[in-house]
Amino acid sequence: MTEQATRTAVISDLALGLARVTEEGAIAAVDWAGKGDKTQVDAAAVDAMRARLQTMAIDGTVVIGEGEKDEAPMLYNGERVGAGGVAVDIAVDPIDGTTLLSKGLAGAISVIALSQRGTMNLPIEVFYMDKIAVGPGAAGAVDINAPVADNLKAVAKALGKSVPDVTVVILDRPRHEQLIKDVRAAGGRVKLISDGDVAAGIQTALWESEIDVLMGIGGTPEGVIAAAALRCTGGEIQCKAWPRDDEERQKCIDAGLDLARVYRTEELCGGDDVLFSATGASTGEMLKGVKLFPGGAWTQTVVMDSRTGTVRRIDTTHRL
Repeated sequence: MTEQATRTAVISDLALGLARVTEEGAIAAVDWAGKGDKTQVDAAAVDAMRARLQTMAIDGTVVIGEGEKDEAPMLYNGERVGAGGVAVDIAVDPIDGTTLLSKGLAGAISVIALSQRGTMNLPIEVFYMDKIAVGPGAAGAVDINAPVADNLKAVAKALGKSVPDVTVVILDRPRHEQLIKDVRAAGGRVKLISDGDVAAGIQTALWESEIDVLMGIGGTPEGVIAAAALRCTGGEIQCKAWPRDDEERQKCIDAGLDLARVYRTEELCGGDDVLFSATGASTGEMLKGVKLFPGGAWTQTVVMDSRTGTVRRIDTTHRL
């Protein structure tokens, strides 16, 4: 077998393995859907994902464990997973949208990304980052430091649209009040979401999505996970550290963090081989959620590969 054929076989196995990780995370979490306890949602997904990761032919290090941000159950930063094999970095959000799922709402997904060892990077001193993300059609056209109106014009031109037809997805938070006003003043459309900016960032790069741009402040780990997916689809994300208060700002300064630095897609998630998998937990715009039936479950998963640029949707029936 040639080196390329061997590589293709290994990546194919890893991609399918990642799909199983997020499928099992989503299925486990759905047991807690609508029960109002987001900690249990996370805990169930974490336990299921950790167990499946330990069976994979990887020497994995969890670089980004979402739970550490909000003190939820987690696959913790620095945790080693896998049965031995390819040395990789792992970014995981057991459930992006724990609050959504705990309330029985739409749009929660189980997410994981994988890249070569030492290629994932994030400023650990801050919980949040200011972000702008676009799909492949507008990659290279945006600048996080530019005025909102200028970015909307650039995206519209790149996509062959008029500004009034550009849709910007923004987390519905008080901190985004001025951003929302700026988008509307420029003539753009605003789509507000209550949670789940990983899925929103990814949707900018999916041809069937109505979302053109993600803007605003969201979690730092989510920025890296979205970067992994955008590496696979040819999209782009730019992020800047966003300290929540003076104490966190000083922590950044003491650590030598340049608050003006713009983190670009390949800085957040580099390497030649990036894999990404997401499984719907509750049905949303990107993926259908888990459907339980006597003795089994049905899932829908999207799996991406940066080297081939493929985006595969996998519908799976599981016998439990």
